[in-house]
Amino acid sequence: MKRIARQITFYGILLGLWFLLAKLRIWPPYVFPTPWGVAESLGAGFQDHSFWIAIGVSMKRMLLGYGISVMLGMVLGLAVASNKFLEDTIGGLLVSLQSLPSICWLPLAVLWFGLTEKAILFVVVMGSLLSVTIAMEDGRKQMPKIYGMAGRNLGARGFKLFWYVLLPASLPFIVSGLKQGWAFAWRSLISGEMIFVSLGLGQLLMMGRDLNDMSQVIAVMILIIAIGYIVDGLVFKTVERRLQNKWGLAPAT
Repeated sequence: MKRIARQITFYGILLGLWFLLAKLRIWPPYVFPTPWGVAESLGAGFQDHSFWIAIGVSMKRMLLGYGISVMLGMVLGLAVASNKFLEDTIGGLLVSLQSLPSICWLPLAVLWFGLTEKAILFVVVMGSLLSVTIAMEDGRKQMPKIYGMAGRNLGARGFKLFWYVLLPASLPFIVSGLKQGWAFAWRSLISGEMIFVSLGLGQLLMMGRDLNDMSQVIAVMILIIAIGYIVDGLVFKTVERRLQNKWGLAPAT
């Protein structure tokens, strides 16, 4: 209850400051809209179904690109963690590439794939692939070696050793990487959707900018933040909590 009260108080103060600044008209309304103007834009967007369509299109792209990143990242991360040559070569390259902002992949995507769905998908994959790969590699390395030894003593070999022993023991580290990969992929998706007419949330942002409709821009930004918060809270935090309780990393609730 105290946590909820603190959150209500904080957001109430934030909303009050927003209302006060809008009332003072330091900036024109089309530059700094009022809270009720943004609320009206949100309501209109859902009423004419433009927001529903944009959310559906963006989430479809997100799930496809993120799914590809997870599959490729787990395979690549496991390979790098298991092979000294790959660790000394590809491992260093992965760390260097991770510092590259995902928006830097946009020019390559446009040149290689043109203004197509493949360009957006490429940006999403490159935005999250490195995080997932590095998380898989770190999880494999930080897992106590005694788990693998115990599995071999019990007769597990090859794929069974990986699937029943190594992978479950690495999950707390891997989930953290998957969570970070989702955040990077989500930001990369919005950036990719802003480059051409794509029916997604990124396009609605650009449309609001082109029309000087700051209420729509802020409304779409609120939607992007809300979706990210919901996915993080309902999916990743729930999985993290269960894994922490299962592995004794946090007190069970």
